[in-house]
Amino acid sequence: MKQPTFCGRELLPLSVIEAVRVGDPLAVESVLRYYDGYMNKLCTRTLYDLNSLPHVRVDEYMKHRLQAKLTEVIVNKK
Repeated sequence: MKQPTFCGRELLPLSVIEAVRVGDPLAVESVLRYYDGYMNKLCTRTLYDLNSLPHVRVDEYMKHRLQAKLTEVIVNKK
């Protein structure tokens, strides 16, 4: 059977979502990997060095906070 898609991207399988509800840590990790690109986009910042040259980078601190918040929401949804 063909995997369901949204805007050309495969959706998370229902089995993964059910495993997350049960509390499977591997399923939670797969959800974090699924949203990794989206979180990178949300956390992309333009930083300037000492010579005032711009550098586009992912704000790792903000990304870790987003991951922690997503994990917290998943765990507390029981």
